[in-house]
Amino acid sequence: MTRPVTPAPAVPVPAPAKDPVHGGRAAWIMLASGWSANQFSALLGAYRSNLGLTESTVTGLFALYVVGLIPALLVAGPMADRRGRRPVALAALALNVLSTLLLMAGGLGATWLLLPGRFLTGVSAGALLAAGSAWIKELSGSPRRSGLFVSAGFATGGLGAALIAQWAPWPMVTAYVPHVVLGVVAGALAAREPETQAGRRDVRRAPDGPHPTRAFRREVLTVAPWIFAAPTIGFVTLPGSLHEGLILTGVATAVVPGIGLLTARRAVASVAPGLVTIAVGAAVAAAAAGTGSEAVALVAAAILGAGYGLTLTYGLTRTVALAPAHQLAGWTAKFWTAAYVGMFTPYVITLVSRAAPVPAVLVAVAVLAALTSWQASRPRRRTTRPRR
Repeated sequence: MTRPVTPAPAVPVPAPAKDPVHGGRAAWIMLASGWSANQFSALLGAYRSNLGLTESTVTGLFALYVVGLIPALLVAGPMADRRGRRPVALAALALNVLSTLLLMAGGLGATWLLLPGRFLTGVSAGALLAAGSAWIKELSGSPRRSGLFVSAGFATGGLGAALIAQWAPWPMVTAYVPHVVLGVVAGALAAREPETQAGRRDVRRAPDGPHPTRAFRREVLTVAPWIFAAPTIGFVTLPGSLHEGLILTGVATAVVPGIGLLTARRAVASVAPGLVTIAVGAAVAAAAAGTGSEAVALVAAAILGAGYGLTLTYGLTRTVALAPAHQLAGWTAKFWTAAYVGMFTPYVITLVSRAAPVPAVLVAVAVLAALTSWQASRPRRRTTRPRR
């Protein structure tokens, strides 16, 4: 009598070895993404004064970035899960450089090119965030590295563009040159890195908890808009309500993500510290708007930057903990989509300020952030109850 043959258990394809050097090289594309977003933010005052654009037009162009970014995130994330992180990220980087070239042409007088330029900046940045974040995490093993490099791009891009526009000739053109150079260099470095998704398509990881999708919505997506609501108040709303100068705007665009970069370096287990910090920062911002003090505005910007860094780190870390490995890019895209909804905040504040003064609106923002922190802590305690 023959003994039945027991089939050998399936062995998953091993994931590529994690190497911080590889992750660091590829992460420069995230620096380019952050730089491309904030170089325009630092020039908002110049677009008003040099090109005669209205406040609503300028803030609308700022928000147009998000209009392009959100659908790109939702499309590029699943695409990177199916076809690989590397090709999607590199194509997005090429489009990112093209968008900056269009903004440069808009500064030469063809102002209508600012619309497609700003829109494509959002599209390319969204695709970079979706594919690049997953790629860098899988290369280096760090879920926070992409966030650190994006924050560094936010900090340096805004200040660099403001300083160039203040003293260089043809400011609305030369301010964009560093990003073109950075994009080319980042592309050359990232092109040398391997694909990570091809060897991971058959890998499944047990999710964290019985209902990871429900937990992801509750613990990440509902609080993610505050991630970019905080910095945009610091470097868009406050400088616009206090001063038209490039230097204040440039310093604010450096202070907010710069402080965020420092606070994002450590893991955060709860979202409460970030939201409470944002609430305090919005309250100080209300005081700055009420008194017209630039010094208080910079203090508010620093506090808002700290809240940004804390919530960003929490969001990225929690997304990686909850997401199935084969859907990491798609879930990361959803996280960034929810986060970037917060970039509409300056536009909303501009509209609401027609009926109420800016300080009162910022006080309401502070109260809302505090309430969100309280609400976010309640359902998470319920998930610890044993199921019967």
